[in-house]
Amino acid sequence: MRTNVSLFAALLIAAFIAPAAAQDIRGLEVCTAEKQMDRRTGCLQANVEFLHQALLKQARESGSKLDAASRDLAAAKAEIAALKTTLAKLEGEIKEMKAKAEPAKK
Repeated sequence: MRTNVSLFAALLIAAFIAPAAAQDIRGLEVCTAEKQMDRRTGCLQANVEFLHQALLKQARESGSKLDAASRDLAAAKAEIAALKTTLAKLEGEIKEMKAKAEPAKK
């Protein structure tokens, strides 16, 4: 219990000491510099539209990657099924060969 409290305190102190890094997003405008409310609103709307378009682009890219992975998985499953069939056939042939070899030994 005491260890958890001291760990939490250390993390809390580290959070206050470490400076927060700002993340710039290419294409976004700084809307707080605008003094007129209608221009600030337009700026914010442009940022929202930009982020919406970026989100849609990422969703399309993720969907296409997921589709490609699904196709690869289906192909791999089909190949595994074919290999299992071939393996079963070869095991049957080996059993037949062993059965034929047994009477010859006696």
